[in-house]
Amino acid sequence: MKIEQLPPIFEPARPVLQKIEAAGYEAYFVGGCVRDTILGDPIHDIDIATSAYPSEIKQIFDRTVDTGIEHGTVMILDHGTGYETTTFRTESGYQDYRRPDHVTFVRSLEEDLKRRDFTINALALKENGEVVDLFDGIKDLKRHVIRAVGDPEERFHEDALRMMRAVRFASQLDFKIDGPTLRGIKENASLMQKIAVERIQVEFEKMFLGQKPAAGLNYFLKSGLYRYCPGLADSANKLGGLNRTFAGMKNINQVWALVTYTLDLTNFTALTAFLKSWKTANDTIRQVKKILPLIEALRWRQVSAWMLYKAGWEAFADANRVAGVFNWQLPWPDAKEKYQRLPIKNARDLAINGQTLIKEAGIKPGPQLGKVLNQVTRAVVEGKLPNDKETLINRAQEIEKE
Repeated sequence: MKIEQLPPIFEPARPVLQKIEAAGYEAYFVGGCVRDTILGDPIHDIDIATSAYPSEIKQIFDRTVDTGIEHGTVMILDHGTGYETTTFRTESGYQDYRRPDHVTFVRSLEEDLKRRDFTINALALKENGEVVDLFDGIKDLKRHVIRAVGDPEERFHEDALRMMRAVRFASQLDFKIDGPTLRGIKENASLMQKIAVERIQVEFEKMFLGQKPAAGLNYFLKSGLYRYCPGLADSANKLGGLNRTFAGMKNINQVWALVTYTLDLTNFTALTAFLKSWKTANDTIRQVKKILPLIEALRWRQVSAWMLYKAGWEAFADANRVAGVFNWQLPWPDAKEKYQRLPIKNARDLAINGQTLIKEAGIKPGPQLGKVLNQVTRAVVEGKLPNDKETLINRAQEIEKE
């Protein structure tokens, strides 16, 4: 197979491959960038593999950086953009089910590609557009199948995270996992316990962000991988009850809001413990706490102006997206209009602030000041008071005397 017109992202890198080839070595674009080129999907970065050893790459190019030289990776800086180039290699002795104990540089492209995870990622592309396919990856792309390169058990023992990558690709690409590969995942699911939560988290999130998350989730549950993820050992029935055709989420806040809402984690203490067990960022936890009450309010069509003000547009938009999984969402024009109707959208819009109340209303600093300001703000948000400075000062003084 030959690709006559490579996507523009490859053009600046082609001289790098040409220079390596002119020195007598092989060089190829490899991995996901080749897969996505054939599928016509967006390409975010490119990977280069070569038969040249790191020391030989350094002789060919004047400017290089050792970004991972123990694994054969050198960044070439000669052409304006940094390109990481990795020597063909074989790996062995995966005692931690993640990293090889031994890496051996080789000259053979086949030896390098056979250690990769799936056939659709074991493709190499010459700078002239010719595709090298040694494991029927193109056939699997056409069949929309995810198949391990060689023996699935060997691949998963080399890096157990590949099992999560398989279900993530099922969602991301809307592909099926072939029978032997799926059996390999089921038989080795317990190896997930060997993998850092942070690495599992990335694949789990990408699964929900894919074009067919229900497909990935189905494999995630069917394979038993869920049993070895934080807080999900007893979640099969709840997660399995999600709509089989729900659309992918748009950001990780939506992902975790959907997951925690589906698991009925409405108690914020339990919610926080669950999200921390997944090593999610504190900002994500804060946003999910804003989103969950809005999902429930959307369900019962009880989204108040005060809820919107407190949560903000971002949380409301995320809640509406998640509510769509359950068919509770507002039409987007209605949701936007509902938010735009708020008299004020943040504290900066209010005609007064704490300093105003201290200087002009005579209210002393302290907890009471905060309570008064909150009551006045809420009255404005709910349309009970105009956002007028004099009116708000008078009302604040009345509240202070009550």
